[in-house]
Amino acid sequence: MKLLYSSLIIFFLLLSTSLLFGQRTLPEIQVRTLEGQSVNITEHAENGKITFMTFWATWCVPCRRELDALTDIYEDWKEEFDLEIVAISIDDSRAVSRVRPMVQQNGWPFIIYTDTNQDLKNALNFQTIPQSFLIDQKGNIVYSHTGYVPGDEYELEEKIREILK
Repeated sequence: MKLLYSSLIIFFLLLSTSLLFGQRTLPEIQVRTLEGQSVNITEHAENGKITFMTFWATWCVPCRRELDALTDIYEDWKEEFDLEIVAISIDDSRAVSRVRPMVQQNGWPFIIYTDTNQDLKNALNFQTIPQSFLIDQKGNIVYSHTGYVPGDEYELEEKIREILK
C-alpha cells in the first residue's frame, strides 16, 4: 500500500512538473477582426514568424501606453526580427464600438482583433491587462508578461533576440 501511495505521488509530481514547464501553444479559439470576420488565433502560431500578442481594452491606460510605445518601434522590429504584433481587445459587446476609432486615432499599425466574449483570455487563463505573450516561429508561447511600465519593450527585445539565437 505504501509503495502504491508513493508511486502515485511521484506520478502526479512528474505530471504537474511537465504541465508547468512544458511548451504552451495557442488554443484553437476564434477572434474577430475589426471588420467582424472570424479568425482562428492559431494562424499566428503557424505562420513561421515571431508574434508578440498583447491583450488590452479601451479603458486601460497602461494598455494604451504599451501600444503607443510599441508603435514607435514596430517597423524596426518587423524588419529586424520578422515580427508581427497582434493586439487583442477584450472590450465587451457594449464597448467594442470604441475599439476601431481608438485604433485609428492612435495610428496603431498592428493586427487588431476583438475577443468580446473573452474566450481566448479565459483559455490563456489570465486576469490582469495588459497581458502579453511572445510566440516563437514554431507556435510555442515562450514568454509572458503582465502589466506595462515604460522600458518593458527593452526586456521584450532581449527575449526576441534569445529566440533568434
